[in-house]
Amino acid sequence: MGSPDEARVRLPQLRLDELLEELQARLDAARGTRDRVHSLLEAVLSVGRELDLEQALHSIVEAAAVLVDAEYAALGVIGPDGKRLSAFHTVGVTEEEIARIGPYPEGHGILGELIRDPEPLCLAKISEHPASYGFPPHHPPMNSFLGVPIRVRDQVFGNLYLTEKRGGGQFDEEDVSVTQTLAVAAGVAIDNARLYAESRLRERWLRANAEITQSLMSGAERTEALGLIAVRAMEITGAALAVVAMPMADTDALTVELALGQEAEALRGLVLSEGDSLIGEAFTSAAAVTSEDVTHDARVPAGPPESAGLGPSVAVPIGTGEGGVRGVVLLVREAGAVPFSDKETEPLQVFAAQAAIAMELAERRRDAEQIAVLQDRDRIARDLHDLAIQRLFATGMTLQSAGRFIEHAEASERVLRAVDDLDETIKIIRSTIFGLRAREGTAGTGLRARVVRAVGEAASVLGFAPSVRMEGLVDTEVPRDIADHAIAVLSEALTNVARHARAARADVALTTDGRELRLMVTDNGMGIPSGGRRSGLRNMEERAEQLGGRLELRSPDDGGTTLEWRVPVARTDGHGTADAT
Repeated sequence: MGSPDEARVRLPQLRLDELLEELQARLDAARGTRDRVHSLLEAVLSVGRELDLEQALHSIVEAAAVLVDAEYAALGVIGPDGKRLSAFHTVGVTEEEIARIGPYPEGHGILGELIRDPEPLCLAKISEHPASYGFPPHHPPMNSFLGVPIRVRDQVFGNLYLTEKRGGGQFDEEDVSVTQTLAVAAGVAIDNARLYAESRLRERWLRANAEITQSLMSGAERTEALGLIAVRAMEITGAALAVVAMPMADTDALTVELALGQEAEALRGLVLSEGDSLIGEAFTSAAAVTSEDVTHDARVPAGPPESAGLGPSVAVPIGTGEGGVRGVVLLVREAGAVPFSDKETEPLQVFAAQAAIAMELAERRRDAEQIAVLQDRDRIARDLHDLAIQRLFATGMTLQSAGRFIEHAEASERVLRAVDDLDETIKIIRSTIFGLRAREGTAGTGLRARVVRAVGEAASVLGFAPSVRMEGLVDTEVPRDIADHAIAVLSEALTNVARHARAARADVALTTDGRELRLMVTDNGMGIPSGGRRSGLRNMEERAEQLGGRLELRSPDDGGTTLEWRVPVARTDGHGTADAT
């Protein structure tokens, strides 16, 4: 045994070692805290640098996983309804694993717990929580869990979900504190990214408006301007289909003048009612009208296979109720896409209203130019009447008087012939004056309006409203006599459908390419009855033959009847060129 003095020496030595160990532990803890604070600051700076929202969300998830040493991390964005997740950003799961797991979660179970109660949630084992009901097949095993809400301007934007702390440990209070701090920084970063995106979006709308205004004021045709409106609206909103419908004069209908994108071909020329269609509702209410799915919306014409693959839509009036609605823009996204939000619809309405103003200014400028032309024509007509005709008339009277004193028969005959030529010249000039002063015919007598009226009149007899589609310059390229025949054939065809077909649907299509007019009437009825009267069909056939055309009747295997009436609207001269009749 040692001496008492040696024992007294060993005791202070042991206490010193304990103190040194405790000091070292505190130094290590301080160093760890310093490193973690440093990592948190780096994460905050990294997240704050991102201005693209999607990239900012991904950076937040990555930073959270690194800070708390989690194997898996995700950020769920809460949808507009406040009950489900509309987006899900993950870290730690490969693309192959995601494909095997299936669709992203919508916010049930533990994930929904944070939606219902947006407060930090820390669990040692997920399966032990009452709200947990398991994972889908092929989902990686997860035990420890940490969830923290992300708020943007006091509104819950989404939640951070962290699982499986590396090394088999548990998330502690420090992890919760660090994640909450990151969530605050994430809220600021998300808000900045949103503001940046909104400013860029406004800038794009302003550029589009300037482009359309410049195009219209430089003399572009209306069709070109409408096309530019549709293209820019599609690009900015990410729509798969854009439709522009304009009202038809003297009718309660709108016609699709332009359609771009997915299945646009089947929509061009379609005539829609103002009352019972998505576009018509936007036109009559002078307000934006949205639909979450056009394939299941009663306001969209029934039976269009062309709507397959399409989903959310918005119809926006071109113009306002005060200044008058000039038309409607319909934008449709692909099926499964995000519906149009108020933040998207508002700038779209402003864009459409400003486009209407630009169209109004362009029309006023063209009206002013037209007035100037008409005034010039009136001046020319007055000059011809007051100067040319009077002088020619006076000259003719002088020659006629002088002819009485000419004894030579041949000379007298020549003078009288000159007088007759002057009279004929006066008639030609008067005809020219009449042409200069003539105005366009009464509105509403065009073939388009007549077709809409004929279909509307037949609707009461049919018991339903047939769909109508018109393409081409049917008002300008189809002569009046051919238009009269076409209306007669259309009325007879719809009458036959009402009397004999027992149909529940009928489609009318009138198209022209400048050379030929084609009228098609299709129904889903019982087909052409055998042994029935054929006088109506003979009349339609005779009208076609009289104009150099033909009539065809087809009965598809799946039932119904298709009547096709085709006649030329242009003639070909001996040199092979086409002249409008």
